[in-house]
Amino acid sequence: MTPTALITVENMYDADHLAIEAGTPSLTLMENAGEAVVQEVVRRWKTRPVSVLCGPGNNGGDGFVVARLLRDLDWPVCLALLGPVDALKGDARENARRWHGPIVALTADVFCDAPLVIDALFGAGLTRPLEGPALSSINTINQRRLECVAVDIPSGLHGNTGERLGAAPKCGLTVTFFRAKPGHFLQPGRALAGELVIADIGIPSSVLDVIKPTTYVNNPDLWGKRFPRADVNAHKYTRGHVVIRGGDDMTGAAQLAALGARRSGAGLVTISASVNAAGIYRFGQPGTIVSAASTVADFSTFLENRQVNVIVIGPGMGVSPETQEFVLAALNTDKKVVVDADAISAFRDTPQALISRLNENHILTPHEGEFKRLFNVAGSKTARAREAALQSGATILLKGADTVVAAPTGQVAINYTGTPYLATAGSGDVLSGIIAGLLAQGMAPFDAGSAGAWLHGRAGEEFGPGLIAEDLTHTLPDVLAELLARLEMTL
Repeated sequence: MTPTALITVENMYDADHLAIEAGTPSLTLMENAGEAVVQEVVRRWKTRPVSVLCGPGNNGGDGFVVARLLRDLDWPVCLALLGPVDALKGDARENARRWHGPIVALTADVFCDAPLVIDALFGAGLTRPLEGPALSSINTINQRRLECVAVDIPSGLHGNTGERLGAAPKCGLTVTFFRAKPGHFLQPGRALAGELVIADIGIPSSVLDVIKPTTYVNNPDLWGKRFPRADVNAHKYTRGHVVIRGGDDMTGAAQLAALGARRSGAGLVTISASVNAAGIYRFGQPGTIVSAASTVADFSTFLENRQVNVIVIGPGMGVSPETQEFVLAALNTDKKVVVDADAISAFRDTPQALISRLNENHILTPHEGEFKRLFNVAGSKTARAREAALQSGATILLKGADTVVAAPTGQVAINYTGTPYLATAGSGDVLSGIIAGLLAQGMAPFDAGSAGAWLHGRAGEEFGPGLIAEDLTHTLPDVLAELLARLEMTL
């Protein structure tokens, strides 16, 4: 299973220093890094000509190790260096001295007809856009569609944000060290990194106790111990009661959320709707309860039911002052609340009216457009979600191909499950329902949001092409069974 903790570029510098202070020489760390790359290369490819592109820093030093070890295995190696050899320092300089083959200057046409490229130009700490020979050589890799292996991270990607700094090669394999960086999982970094291998190079895991990372890969390692299991003494009332406010026109949204909540384990699910719309909802799924409540006062009265412990507000409600009133009524309770879709957009002109009412019982599930209507924050996706959670006191689930879940405590999880086929109407409504069902069974908002995003993505992967939102609720039981079996074996 993928190690859960992600470390920033700054964390990695600290990890290196702590390992060195504990007695592992930096030259040994570099040798181990190069050897790890070579092991993954020879595992995947037979002997063939290879171009190793080395940069002027420690990433280039790793590249010199890779070139030497591949040459020792009788691979034909062409080594290209960005800048003069005399400018290399420290361990990179020492590994250049250990390389006894020719060194050519990096250019756009340096690839010596090699079908495989090792990108050791720049690591995760790059902060400025690529230029000159580095930029032209990477453009050549992409134009010729050469097979490329990245050392640490594809050159041109920022390790903390996954953002492309001018250009970056599309790699089939990336070998990074000790722990992955956020940029390996945030887009476009995730798409450009290809298969990710995290290699042990001799840094003890105990350094994490000093570094104290707050960003994680979203997988069952993170929340599995707290995932709800069926209990032999359970009944529908012990598994929680979710109420979803349904709109008058887009009635499918609330029904999809209801299916998501029921499939993820909520014992009871009620759609609360106006008298005019209640009849429509009653023709939906027979297992979903429908309660008529046309006014905000009627809705508030219904929410006083002690069995109700979770509210989903927003899907299909429409953007209107009335929606604002229903949202505030939901937030005025002591229930856990999933705030989604129109419940967010309804406050686009008065964001503080919503933000000021949020607390740790609440989770917002905006996509990028909805997020920007509420929060005026800048930075990477993780930084923006974290800041929004701190401002609001609520958990923020910022949706996308690289969904980020942020807690007001500062914890952040980056989700990696999913498929482009999830970009279909109603998919987000099902996600809100899944999260609500997990909340109803006792999960905290950060755990429920993280687990819900993971399950939603896996359900999409399981179905594949042709996916529509309803399919997620049919696929979810198999994904849940897979998850529970996995937890049974590992926890």
